[in-house]
Amino acid sequence: MAAHTLIRPTGFVDAPFGHDGKVARLAGGLNFFASVELLGIEGNRRVSTELLPVEGIESRFDDDLAGQWRALTDPRSPLQLGDRIVRLDQPQVMSILNVTPDSFSDGGQFGDAGSAVEAGVQMASEGAAILDVGGESTRPGAQTVWAQDEIERVRPVVERLAAGGSAVSIDTRKSEVMSAALQAGAKLVNDVSALTFDPRSAGVVAASDAPVVLMHHLGSPETMQQDPRYDDVLIEVYLWLQERISAAEGAGINRSRILIDPGFGFGKTVAHNLELMNGLALFHSLGCSVVVGASRKRTIGALSNEAPADKRLAGSIAFALKAVEQGAQIVRVHDVPETVQALRTWRGLRDQALTPRIG
Repeated sequence: MAAHTLIRPTGFVDAPFGHDGKVARLAGGLNFFASVELLGIEGNRRVSTELLPVEGIESRFDDDLAGQWRALTDPRSPLQLGDRIVRLDQPQVMSILNVTPDSFSDGGQFGDAGSAVEAGVQMASEGAAILDVGGESTRPGAQTVWAQDEIERVRPVVERLAAGGSAVSIDTRKSEVMSAALQAGAKLVNDVSALTFDPRSAGVVAASDAPVVLMHHLGSPETMQQDPRYDDVLIEVYLWLQERISAAEGAGINRSRILIDPGFGFGKTVAHNLELMNGLALFHSLGCSVVVGASRKRTIGALSNEAPADKRLAGSIAFALKAVEQGAQIVRVHDVPETVQALRTWRGLRDQALTPRIG
């Protein structure tokens, strides 16, 4: 018998009209589901699955499943990023703005603060809700950058973009960089280590009013792609993020300020990444908004005759749409105008489906 049960929404439908009691709304967003998969968990793996309709599902709930159901269906609060409000009842774009010489796709593209700021302003004009500024590459094999060097890269960019009215996120693992960027005007922390790299980071975030993205990873950037293994990647990533959420709350960070990222490509094989994307809706039962960063990742190249990073736009958009179909609130991307156009088209389809027919 399974020691624990998790709920994964499935059976997504276009609209709830005429289906009272038979469908549920996912995290207060634009997605509705008519069935769920109950996953029986023993240790780090699934030992049973059961597909059930939403109608009458409450009869199967104990206290734990009832809590998961509330987490799945409760609306996500908007992000208050300074003067900017980013609503999470619809998918949003976070743009990648790397001020680095060695990021896997765009390293060295912005050689100075001025060109990085210009690119950020352009990304915002193209529809990016959040500009995610990073000064250290975390691609496979990347080496750690000294904190002061990282600060010197990102601080002038953050300062100028924030002063111009953009909602800026700082992509870093280091408390010193977080503090410097927050003082310069960043309003969100995106930590690929989920506050594990630097023991002081949780305190920095807790003392601020900034939301934080906790991302799953396996190992360090230097070693993470050296034969990563899991008993069951979907379940292990879920349980790891659950632990990191609890640790963040224990450090004084309210769950309403926590977002989660399953860490596409961070210590995962192609098969692991695809399994995570297929099962993405499971993560909503953690009660946090979901961020997905699959843009231009190695998996796309592996599925398309080893296409180089700058030839992975179509695959990136395919993953972005797969993510939002399962309720992801934020997609983190390199190609802003193309992704925004894809999401606006998706949103048009959803708006039409959610327009009641009269007569």
